Amino acid sequence: MLRLLAAAQNGLGVADLGNALGLPKPTVHGILRTLHQVGFVEQDHSGAHYHLSDAFGRLGETYLDPNELRSRAINWADSLASRSGEVVRVGRLVEGKVVVVHHVFRPDDSDQNLDVGTTLPPHACALGKAVLAFDTSGAAKPRRLEAFTTRTIVDPARLAEELAAVRTKGWAGEFEEHTVELAGIAAPIRGLGGLVVGAVGLTGRIERICDSRLRHRADLVTMVRAAAEAIGRDLREDR
Repeated sequence: MLRLLAAAQNGLGVADLGNALGLPKPTVHGILRTLHQVGFVEQDHSGAHYHLSDAFGRLGETYLDPNELRSRAINWADSLASRSGEVVRVGRLVEGKVVVVHHVFRPDDSDQNLDVGTTLPPHACALGKAVLAFDTSGAAKPRRLEAFTTRTIVDPARLAEELAAVRTKGWAGEFEEHTVELAGIAAPIRGLGGLVVGAVGLTGRIERICDSRLRHRADLVTMVRAAAEAIGRDLREDR
């Protein structure tokens, strides 16, 4: 139920949730009442639709220690880098920025800098869009969309469309939006209750990340999504 509410832009009604979950309306209403009492769910002004509260949206930044996210992600991120041959990062939203909590070098002999602890603009990278799309508090949404290249999304309406597409697809893509000649793919990591607590993604040169028609390679998308699900599964099972 929380996952459905997180993905809904304008909230969902009792009937909508009941149909989606295969539950009778009284059962759905009882669950919603409990979630409302603990502050996770709010009703709109009409009382007909429910949505996640700001308090629940901010849990992604606070309830999970970044070291725990990193520890659960290490093996899967290392495997993703090995299989894809690209740089892999794991990040989470903190005060409107994406903080890199784990970074795996591209598995070759090139000189590379460790990015752990650095911040990235959420609107201009796949890693950021993968978590920003599921932020329900609105607190992490950039107040000003800074341009880093000519392809950076700086129009709020266009960014909203992009994030809606991320929610529909389940993954985020980026093409020269932060750094010229680089592209990226990322997927959200879901903890308890389907709450998005971070994202895992890879970055590399366009000719390696995209096909001849400049579409993100399907095999890499599959790898990234599988890694995100594996990390999330480890987090949920551990708790």
